[in-house]
Amino acid sequence: MASRGRRGAVSAREDEPRRDEWAEQQAPAPQGPVLPPPPPVDYGVFMQGLVQAMQTQAHTQAALQAQLEAQERADVWWASLLRTRFEDEAVDVAWDEFVRLFRAKFDPENMQDRMEKELLSLTQGSMTVLEYEAIFSELSKYAPHIVTDERRKTKKFVMGLKPSLRTRLVAFDHRTLDETLSAACRQEGEMEQYLEENKASQKRPAATLQRQDKKKAVYPTQQRPVEVGSTQAPSVRSPGVKKECPHCGRTHGGSECWMITGNAEAVTTRSRIAQDFSRESSVERQPQQQ
Repeated sequence: MASRGRRGAVSAREDEPRRDEWAEQQAPAPQGPVLPPPPPVDYGVFMQGLVQAMQTQAHTQAALQAQLEAQERADVWWASLLRTRFEDEAVDVAWDEFVRLFRAKFDPENMQDRMEKELLSLTQGSMTVLEYEAIFSELSKYAPHIVTDERRKTKKFVMGLKPSLRTRLVAFDHRTLDETLSAACRQEGEMEQYLEENKASQKRPAATLQRQDKKKAVYPTQQRPVEVGSTQAPSVRSPGVKKECPHCGRTHGGSECWMITGNAEAVTTRSRIAQDFSRESSVERQPQQQ
């Protein structure tokens, strides 16, 4: 009986993996699209992003800490001011009075003077129109007596623009800063587009010359080879004029001289006959003249 129990236990253990395989085969297949495996993780990029996130968090915490400290200082100052000057809120505090007192405490006069000087000397420079307007509006808070008049504020904004933009906007005489800002942005966009088109047109001739140079390099012009040491020059013949033969010293037709072809005796005889004839002719002329 004990052996039967042991055999039953062994067979039961052997049947367990079979039942697991059968259960996996009978399990329903997953429905829907099969998602691709996730891409491999670039740990260098991951660590770089993590460091940037930690730095941003540190800057944010520092800014929040500074804000909380400033707010705590302001709360202490305001509570003290209410007790000493406004009799624990028994006296109503006007907004203008609060702004004046706040600036006197946290925005001293020397800082206001410095910001006002920066506003008066502010120019666009290399900034865009929107960047220039943002700094202009921020500095205007420290010089309200300058920007109270909208026309004066607009004129100061226009005079700080680039000369190319300023000359175009002065002719329109805008009365509000919003109109001036819109016109300046539009003019800036048109000028950038013109500069890009002009730059592209200047590049085209250079590209054409490069293509021509490539064609010349591929198809070079064939030139006649010139023999080294050749002193032969092209002969220029004048019509009706015969040159003196370098062999016989006379002018004769034909391309060959008789002195070269072996008829030297005939040439000598003919020359002697011609000399005798000319001598006789001169003798006959002398008696006639006498």
